[in-house]
Amino acid sequence: MIEIKLPFVHSLALSLKDKDPLIQVVLGPRQVGKTTGVKQILADLDEDAFFYISADGYISKPASWIHEQWVIAKTKNKNCLLVIDEIQKVENWSEIIKKLWDEQSSQDSKIKLILLGSSSLSIQKGLSESLAGRYQVNKVYHWNYEESYKAYGLTFDEFLIHGGYPGSYRFISDEVQWLKYIKESIIEAVIGKDILTTIHVKSPALFKQLFDIACSYSAQEVSYTKLLGQLQDKGNTDLIKYYLEHLEGAFLIKQIFKYSTKPLKVRSSSPKILPLCPSLFSCQLDADLNTEERGRCFELIVGAALTRLPGSLYYWRVKDSEVDYIYKFKKKLFAIEVKSGRKKSAKGLNEFMKSYPSAEGLIVTPDSLSEVLELCSV
Repeated sequence: MIEIKLPFVHSLALSLKDKDPLIQVVLGPRQVGKTTGVKQILADLDEDAFFYISADGYISKPASWIHEQWVIAKTKNKNCLLVIDEIQKVENWSEIIKKLWDEQSSQDSKIKLILLGSSSLSIQKGLSESLAGRYQVNKVYHWNYEESYKAYGLTFDEFLIHGGYPGSYRFISDEVQWLKYIKESIIEAVIGKDILTTIHVKSPALFKQLFDIACSYSAQEVSYTKLLGQLQDKGNTDLIKYYLEHLEGAFLIKQIFKYSTKPLKVRSSSPKILPLCPSLFSCQLDADLNTEERGRCFELIVGAALTRLPGSLYYWRVKDSEVDYIYKFKKKLFAIEVKSGRKKSAKGLNEFMKSYPSAEGLIVTPDSLSEVLELCSV
């Protein structure tokens, strides 16, 4: 393995150089390098310039624990960078952080603060409840192919099936161990420890079943009613929407909706579901994908990459004409068709261009993906 710096490391380091930075919050999926990236920043600082502490442990810490760490950091350096990892394991952490942060607002010397943890949903809840206007989010994503290739030497075919979680790459040669890692160390941990401890779910088994079904429809449009019909327990479409929103909040999936110039039509459409990395889809098939499924996997890779850009992402369909992705940023509109090896015509792309002549049509292949992303982000 070769150590690389993920994009958030550079942007976070720049934010910390501000004269009076906001609380820096590092959010993203489990096991993608959030702590490692922060420690790369600390490695470039003098030892007395920062204080790193983790709240990890078998029992939760009381709120007074944060105050104790704050005092230690202040003693070490009046302008110390305090990094608290696993912040969600401290009781009422957001309230005590707010109190300490606001108390230093009138002081000349101030603690700088980075917060991160493994349960992004718990952290997001604390931020929204107590720390509005006081923080800046630094998003960390699943690893893409370029990062996986540089650090671990993955081939594109390997990434297509196993990509996204670098901790799993050591098991690529042993499919049984790889599947066990993804299902137990990632999916079960996120659903069991992050989501189900944050929100009330009447039937945890139903919630997990919905995740499996949603991932099986990777990069496909599917109605809430259809998802509901495949569950083994009673529910309603509002419950399905509620569950999917929390799967989104935990960085497992992303829902995109049908493009329209009328916002009400967008939100009332059926979603296209994107697992946010290929391994979340391929593990549903025991990492044994045929040509059709590999094509589907590449489509979700493209979609996941587009969700990281600053604009808005949709799909488009009218009758039997469809376009995989519609990306809108500022006044630019891109119609993006994924050429993934599956037999597909350009009919949908042509029909969309007739309806929206100002749009730019793009066809993306594995070789052109980086060029398309660069074009869309300009």
